[in-house]
Amino acid sequence: MQIDIQARDFSLTPALQKYIRRRLGYALGNHEERIQFVRIRLLDINGPRGGNDKLCQIQVVLASLPDVIIDDIEADMYVAIDRASDRASRTVGRRLSRQQDLLRGMSLQR
Repeated sequence: MQIDIQARDFSLTPALQKYIRRRLGYALGNHEERIQFVRIRLLDINGPRGGNDKLCQIQVVLASLPDVIIDDIEADMYVAIDRASDRASRTVGRRLSRQQDLLRGMSLQR
């Protein structure tokens, strides 16, 4: 699975990159054959002022389906990554399941 990580307004450490790759691999690994690539954008909205301002946006590009885009904002970037990854996993699973059900229904009608 190809993963593109982009960070704005803060430094992307090797530890954070490793964590993101491991977390996305765990969350989306079951659907890896259907995923063309994943883009993750990280942003510190308020900068040094703090607060719930760490944005994690995950974009999952699926073959022959609309992209899945998930945003999560938290005080801690790791929590934002975890929550966005979990939501992306559930959304991708639902979308692929619906597509499979539609294809199955179409083949039964023939």
